[in-house]
Amino acid sequence: MAADRLIYLPLGGAGEVGMNMYVYGYGRPGKERYILVDMGVTFPDMDGTPGVDLIFPDVEWIAERVDRLDAIFITHAHEDHIGALGHLYPRLTAAVYARKFTAHIGRLKMEEHGFDGSEITTVGAMPEMVEAGPFKVGFMPISHSIPESSALIIDTPEGRVVHTGDFKIDETPGLGEPFDIKAWGSLGPVKALVCDSTNVFSPDPGRSEATVGPEIERVVREASGMVVATTFASNIARVKTLADAGVAAGRSVVLLGRAMKKMIGAGVETGLIKDFPATITPEEARDIPRDHLMLLATGSQGERRAASAQLARGKYLGIELKGGDTFIFSSKTIPGNEVSVGRITNGLSEKDVDVIDDKMAAIHVSGHANRPDLQRMHELTKPQILVPMHGEHRMLREHAKLGEAGGIASVIAPNGTMVSLSGNRPEVVEFVETGRLYLDGSIQVGALDGVVRDRIRMALNGQVVIGILIDEEDEPLTDAWAEMRGLPEVGQSRVSVQDILEEEVGQFLGRADSKTVADDGKLEEQVKRIVRNACSKEIGKKPEVVVLISRLTA
Repeated sequence: MAADRLIYLPLGGAGEVGMNMYVYGYGRPGKERYILVDMGVTFPDMDGTPGVDLIFPDVEWIAERVDRLDAIFITHAHEDHIGALGHLYPRLTAAVYARKFTAHIGRLKMEEHGFDGSEITTVGAMPEMVEAGPFKVGFMPISHSIPESSALIIDTPEGRVVHTGDFKIDETPGLGEPFDIKAWGSLGPVKALVCDSTNVFSPDPGRSEATVGPEIERVVREASGMVVATTFASNIARVKTLADAGVAAGRSVVLLGRAMKKMIGAGVETGLIKDFPATITPEEARDIPRDHLMLLATGSQGERRAASAQLARGKYLGIELKGGDTFIFSSKTIPGNEVSVGRITNGLSEKDVDVIDDKMAAIHVSGHANRPDLQRMHELTKPQILVPMHGEHRMLREHAKLGEAGGIASVIAPNGTMVSLSGNRPEVVEFVETGRLYLDGSIQVGALDGVVRDRIRMALNGQVVIGILIDEEDEPLTDAWAEMRGLPEVGQSRVSVQDILEEEVGQFLGRADSKTVADDGKLEEQVKRIVRNACSKEIGKKPEVVVLISRLTA
């Protein structure tokens, strides 16, 4: 009989930044009991996922074993860690555990999907522990860019696993719990450290959130006109710093955007924020001089429908930016969002608005540990094994090299890589098929279902619809008709492409033999070939072709 083993399996978040979901298991191979850490989303883009609303990890593997899933733990309330909870919970109906603020956000998400929120249990910080099958799990406070972020201390029959979640080493975070060096140094012995890798290429030690406040106050104090600032709505410590800077400069504070109001409301309701400055509504702001206003807006990553983008394009709730106003990006642009953010900054420039970002002033610090801080985490926990997670493949690889250089047995484990943590060194024992689920409107579709692929092909190549009517004797009744979408109307011949297609298909129908006309499959295949060849000749593209064959019956 095979021996019990301790396994780690990322389903999302390893080999990418976002969509975090990690499985831990213990037991005989194929009979393990499991816990799941985080249920996150990532966001679509028009190039690769046009029309998609959200992207989730494919949970098929763990859903097939849901009878052995003992619990779900959520480390913190960022969307890439909690955003899929309500969407995927119907397939993974285990008890959910989170700390107070995260549980509050989680319940709001569950209620949006018809649950009552009782599925989530609020847990205190360590030393409180949750028993889940063969595991005991505690929430260890850790500093990040959202309140009550926690690492998970997972005690197993094979030893202690530390799952850092997202973190930075910040002993003066302002709002939220400081990084406790003494507590982190007393966790040993640690069997495995599963660790955030996002900033492994950043060579300098990370700066504290406390360093940001004075610089933001200076920028706001020196600004003329109306001031708008954007940051991640979930970074409520930063939002409060911005609001305090506005009040110190004699400005009234306005919250713009649903996410901003939701996060501040959650912070107040859960008792994390006790002294957030009074705010006014956008309607009240219209009666106040521009140089006495401080707007805090959503959309730091260029989201098209967020408040920042709408202000850059025109108006938002009746408020409009003008020349001499100041716009502050108290955030870092996530790789991949440069074009969207650039669109906003260019729009602001056209309005003669001054833009200040983190390259121009020290108004942002990352929520992730830089390379020296990762090394410090290694030194504090002294793990036997290092498993880099939360990062692109190049980040995982570099972090593993950093661990090996420090004498720690390390492994590169992107999504789908099952690793045994039972031995003295990590061992890859299996590869699991992983992928993505797309929220397309209100329906979840698989990446292999072809929906998004077909949408991309239509976007790249255009579409032609051909209609054909066949009578009772298998004879074409009228001329074929064509309808084009996303294609030029006139081609190389300087005549209508639609007319050319209808003529080409009509000629084919006139000469086609009776067997072809009587067979829908053969007829469709021939018509598609004719249309694509004609389009290639006329406009240099082979579009997606839909053939509609209607037959009259006696």
